[in-house]
Amino acid sequence: MPTLLVDESKCVREGICLTECPGHFLELLADEPVPTWVPATEGRCAKCGHCVAICPEGAISLGTMPVEACQPIDHSLLFTPAQVEHQLRARRSVRSYQAHPVPKEVLERLIDIARYAPSGGNSQPVEWLVVHDSALVGQLAQRTLDWVRTFLDRPEPAWVHRWIVERWERGEDIAFRGTAPHLIFVHGAKGSFPANYTIALTYLEIAAPAFGLGACWAGFMWLAANEWPPMREVLCLPEGHECFGAMMMGYPMHEFQRIPLRNAARVTWL
Repeated sequence: MPTLLVDESKCVREGICLTECPGHFLELLADEPVPTWVPATEGRCAKCGHCVAICPEGAISLGTMPVEACQPIDHSLLFTPAQVEHQLRARRSVRSYQAHPVPKEVLERLIDIARYAPSGGNSQPVEWLVVHDSALVGQLAQRTLDWVRTFLDRPEPAWVHRWIVERWERGEDIAFRGTAPHLIFVHGAKGSFPANYTIALTYLEIAAPAFGLGACWAGFMWLAANEWPPMREVLCLPEGHECFGAMMMGYPMHEFQRIPLRNAARVTWL
């Protein structure tokens, strides 16, 4: 259970922490020198750290989150509007990769960044599975292809399934690109809110270019991880877990030179 720790020598009773607490679990009584819990709310605290992060004086800590352990924000490192616009518009799905592997410590650092993605109620449910062995990546691609083949036995298989299988048999790995050295899966308890996992993988993808890496969502891998027993056999996901997304990762073979056009945003204002 979180414990609210307020340094009376630093607190100036501005009340910003009360305003920013998502659950409004804090109050500042006239006869109290510092903020306290609203009665019977301490157990509801999600440990999001808003109160710790917002206090200009650095007066607030939680029992599990001392203010000294929280890195100060360096505003000089934050994106400008022009930088974030260019970064997000320049993002590309990378499907051709160099053969040499990405060091594990680089992937660990990326995941360490992506774990800061928001999650409902600060639940932080995302677990990560990194397939670093490129030979195992190829094995997973083959098993995913075996799953795709099962769709050809249906009365009206989709063209994309036929196309993937036909190209594979000609030696072309269309769905899985064949050159991605690594795969990263996100998984968690069945029935979890999928957006938590999608946001985490999106953080990972957006951060990747800063490390010279490219990424691409691996939709067929993701689906096969849940629906094809031979695939699950290799991944060894914990009992009661499902896969919520998969991403290819590696050093890009080529460097993109310009930003392609996109449709205008369709916006309704109320």
